[in-house]
Amino acid sequence: QLVESGGGLVQPGGSLRLFCVASGFTFSNYGMNWLRQAPGERIEWISGINWSGYATSYAVSVEGRFTISRDNTNNTLYLQMNNLRPEDTAVYYCSKSLNSYYGDDYDYRGQGTQVTVSS
Repeated sequence: QLVESGGGLVQPGGSLRLFCVASGFTFSNYGMNWLRQAPGERIEWISGINWSGYATSYAVSVEGRFTISRDNTNNTLYLQMNNLRPEDTAVYYCSKSLNSYYGDDYDYRGQGTQVTVSS
């Protein structure tokens, strides 16, 4: 099970930190990812992290503004989002990779948390 939280309404230029708490599998064995889906759009992979946390990757749309990290002791995945823009408005999901690395293939996804960037 994956449960996201931390979303909300924020002004442009603001920051939010998303959380994803995992249970039911050995969290430290798997790569993890953040996805998002804007209204009327397809789900977009935006960031991934490998099992140890030492390898990360970002979509061009968020690179330099978002930071993914994980705490394997507490089975938690994070996404620090800075300098948010209205186009970042979406439902954000965490997903479990099929192996120890990150990518847009996954077998579990959380229920999502809404992020709205608006003045």
